[in-house]
Amino acid sequence: MNRRLYLRSIAASSVAATAGCLDTLSFAGAGTDDVILEPPERDLSEASHPSYGDEFPAASVPNPLTGETVSTDQFEGERAMLVTFFYTSCPDGVCPALILRLRRAQEVAAENGYGDDAAFLAMTFDPERDTEDVLRTYAGQRGVDLEAGNWHFLRPERYEDAKSIVADRYGLPLEKRDAEEYDDLEYMFPHFAYIFLVNKRGLVERAYPNGATIATSTVVDDVETVATS
Repeated sequence: MNRRLYLRSIAASSVAATAGCLDTLSFAGAGTDDVILEPPERDLSEASHPSYGDEFPAASVPNPLTGETVSTDQFEGERAMLVTFFYTSCPDGVCPALILRLRRAQEVAAENGYGDDAAFLAMTFDPERDTEDVLRTYAGQRGVDLEAGNWHFLRPERYEDAKSIVADRYGLPLEKRDAEEYDDLEYMFPHFAYIFLVNKRGLVERAYPNGATIATSTVVDDVETVATS
């Protein structure tokens, strides 16, 4: 079965969950010789998203905090990438947990002297609420070092653009729906809480399906191994 159709067929029944983020999925597949880390315990190669050994699809998205457009393939040959998708209004703590893992990896990279060998990309799929000012404030609240030159908050112009990138390019189903269960939210986004680790060749080393709950130390150690190799 087509990988994208397979994930979406399962996601169609999961997306009705009440949590702000969807449950994780697992599938079976294989690896490649062109990566640094050993194959992961959970094989995701039959999923619709890029997984171990796959080329990470290129996407160009504005960074409103710097005024530049960042392309995921601009780091090839120079930096490893840690990439996730989030929104600042996330009501259940999942998105802050994703950002925490990127921020901690950024922090350790600075402490251990390989900050120039890694890039940290967090793309919002809620551009209506996640304006430049909101993202800058959020960075301060989460302890992100914007001055390090390796962190990029990415913000598509419209939600439709964000959905096209997240769902169509990266194979992670995304839905915008009314947030009736939250008094302070008009709408919310059930979504998969993934983090992707990409090496300097542009190949996926890890697709963490449980990005919000995986041990932060595991992510940090994997980033260090990939970035310094």
